Order: sequence, then structure tokens, then C-alpha cells
Amino acid sequence: MHPPSSSRRLHRGGGGLGLAAIAYVSIDYLRHLSPMWHERLQPALWAALALAAIVRVPFYRHWSLELRSALPFIFSILFMLSALLFEAISVRSVTAVLGLDWHNAQPPLPDVGQWLLLGLNEKLPQTVVNILRARIIGLHHFLMLFIMLGFSVLFDSVEAPGLGLGARYMFTMGIGRLLRAIAFVSTILPSPRPWCASARFQVPPYAHRWAQKYYVPYATDSSAIRQIIHYDIAYADPGEYNVDFQPDWGSMSFLADFLRPTASDGSSSWYHLLKKAGGGCNDLLYSGHMLVAVLTAMAWTEAYGGFTSSLIWILVLHSAQREIRERHHYSVDCLVAIYMGIFLWKMTGLFWPVKDASRDRRLKKLDRIQNRLIQAAKDSDMDQVRELLNEVESSGQVRQSPKSRVMWLFSGATIFFTLGIVLLAFTLTSDG
Repeated sequence: MHPPSSSRRLHRGGGGLGLAAIAYVSIDYLRHLSPMWHERLQPALWAALALAAIVRVPFYRHWSLELRSALPFIFSILFMLSALLFEAISVRSVTAVLGLDWHNAQPPLPDVGQWLLLGLNEKLPQTVVNILRARIIGLHHFLMLFIMLGFSVLFDSVEAPGLGLGARYMFTMGIGRLLRAIAFVSTILPSPRPWCASARFQVPPYAHRWAQKYYVPYATDSSAIRQIIHYDIAYADPGEYNVDFQPDWGSMSFLADFLRPTASDGSSSWYHLLKKAGGGCNDLLYSGHMLVAVLTAMAWTEAYGGFTSSLIWILVLHSAQREIRERHHYSVDCLVAIYMGIFLWKMTGLFWPVKDASRDRRLKKLDRIQNRLIQAAKDSDMDQVRELLNEVESSGQVRQSPKSRVMWLFSGATIFFTLGIVLLAFTLTSDG
């Protein structure tokens, strides 16, 4: 007697999840084709999905696993929000540090991916080009697809706990966002849309005093670049620094050097400026939208599989070429985001042992009672069969393992690293 495979279990319990996902994306796209039908069908779809979930709640059998995953889920939310805060500060900072004049004058980088897509527009049939241009799926779709995946534990479409899957998703997202912010802060790249900064940001036109001292004198003069390489010291006299507006943000005033508000912002809080940052107006290597898309696709592939996962990967690629086509990102941003999304999901899987440990324990328990289970089935003793299967199910309830402790240590170290960067920034601004 062999345990049922994951594919057979998903086929029995989870066929509706794929149909629900396809229906969601298709109905939402109707906003571009037929707004009237979109207004009618979208509320009906959400009502049907919500009602189906509510009906299944009383019959859900894995609440104990969900409760065990509640603390990691809450911790992952806090970690992700911390990473998003650091990212938002970084987005505004890299846009503001060089000033609007730099953004207006700096041409976009040459991008072979953009050239390739423009060339394909001339070669492919117009219908295909229109499909490639169509805004079929966006960031909110990928987020909603993952939410649907998490709630599908109510229908046994994916393995419980749903909160555990959500915790891993948000924890991985937090790491990805943190690494992304560190990457695009390290080297400032010009935007594929040069007009963006002037249209969206109110920052000084001139560079920050740090850039005036360490970048501007050596930006275009090849002789100056040779000398700074040779002497390895900022030797040029930057002259008198332009003075930035200094808001009264109390203990958070040190952020003014990074956010660079103007007098027109008046008494706006630092948090208000961050809310207006959006996606930034210089190139942010790597793409945050693509990171979300890839993590959603990885979660679907691992937890659900099947044709729907392949379809989601196709949508990921469609979203990537649209990011490049519409010049929200360079090609390298999307490629690196795909690499990082796959890598980070696999990496966190090494430190997220609850699902695998639970499965391993059940399989080991099943091996031990296999002969008893076969004999009970031969004797048609259904009570004994149920009892043995309950033992198998209960054996999957695992405690925190050394791997999970390593995960929490890693995440704690990441948070302390982030706090260290903030403290270093505070020290630099205090000294400067």
C-alpha cells in the first residue's frame, strides 16, 4: 500500500483553484474590453469565491497547524513592512540625491531588450503585437493570485497550513525588497523615462552636498577621473554648498538629508513624502514588480503545480516584456528579478522546514503502520483504518526544528543589519 501522491491529491481536491484563477484574470481584463460586463461579473465572482470559502470554514481540519503558523506569519508581516519602509526611503533618496537637473539631462542607457522588442513589432503579425502590448496582468493580479492560493487550503487544493505558506511568501518578499534596495542604492542608474523625476518629484534641482563633493567634480572630466583614481582622495574644491531646506521632523530630522524636501512641501511629514515616492524615478535594479510576479509563480508551482502554474509563468514573461516595452525598467532589471525570485524562494525553502518536515513525519509513520493498515483494510475494520490514518495525520504536527531556528536567526540578523544602516546614516548626517 503506497501513500497517495501529491499530484493525485491535488487532482482530487484542487481542480477548481486553477479555474478560479483563470476566471479572475479574464474577468478583470474585461475592464479594457467591456467595462459594463466587468462591472457586472467581477462582484459576482468575488461574491461566489467568498461564499465558497465561508461555507468551507466549518469543515476545515487543520486549524491547529494554522495556529502554529500564526506567530511566524505575524513576524513575516512585520519584517516585510520594515523592508518596504527601508526601500521607500531608498527610492526617494536615490531620486533626490543628484537633483532634478541630473535626471533631466541624463539620457537612458542603451537596452538591447528594447531594441529587440521594437524589431519584433516590425516582424510579427499585428495581432501578436497587440497581445504583447495588452495590459493583461499587473502587480495587483499576482498578489491576488497568491491570496487565492493561500485560501485554497480550505478546499484541500494545497497543503496546509495556509498561514505558513503566506509567512514564507512575505518573508521571502522582505528579503528580496531589502536586497533590491541595497542594490539600487549602491549604483545610481538613469531612468528609462527621463521626464519622470520632474513630473513626479519636488526635490532641489542641484545635487546634495555629498554628491557635490564626491561626484560632480569628477563626473565628466576624464583627467579628473584619472587623478582621483591615482590619489584615491576627493581633491577638488566643490566651493560653497547649496543649502537644502530643513524641515522640523523632530527625531526623524536626519532623514531630510535622504528625502530632500523643498520649501513647497512646507510642514509635510517625512511619511507623507514616502507615500508619494511610488516606484521612484531612476532605474531601480532589480524590478520589484517582477520579484512579486516570480515569487507568486514559484509558490503556485511548488504548492499547486499543473497547467495553471505554467500559465502563470507565461503571464510572468508577458509582464516582463511589458515592463521593458513600456520602459518602466531596463531588460537587466527584469532578468535579475527572475533570477533573484527563483533563488530566494529556493533559499528560504531550506530554512522553512515545516511543510517538508510534516510530510516526512507522515511518510515515516505510514511506513511503520503499513502492515497494520493493510490488515485492517483486509478485515474491513474501518474504525481501525480511520484510527491509523488519524495517527498518520497527527504525526505531521511538528515543533520548531533547528532549521527554523536558523531562519529566525537569519531574519533577526537581517533586521539588525537594516537598523545598522539607519544608524550609520544618522551618524553621517550628524557629522556632516
